[in-house]
Amino acid sequence: MKKVMMFFVACALTATSAMADEHDAMTEGELRKIDQAGQRVTLRHGPIDNLKMPPMTMVFRVENAAELEGLTAGDKVRFRADKEGGNYIVTELEKAE
Repeated sequence: MKKVMMFFVACALTATSAMADEHDAMTEGELRKIDQAGQRVTLRHGPIDNLKMPPMTMVFRVENAAELEGLTAGDKVRFRADKEGGNYIVTELEKAE
């Protein structure tokens, strides 16, 4: 009985981990415009699953302005976004390789 319970616990942890990885997956996009002073970017992006958002082009506020360094319009990027207080915010941004 103990082994059966351990099996079910292991299965549940694996499923939870897989869901967390899917939720935290980065979105692919293209950097269209950078507003360094306003700490904003315009991104053409694919679906953002955690926001249930279809592909589109839109402006996001960037949480950490340092992540904009070395990026230029036209760069392919990967990012995570969230919604805070009615605003969409890029919480992580990196150049795609």
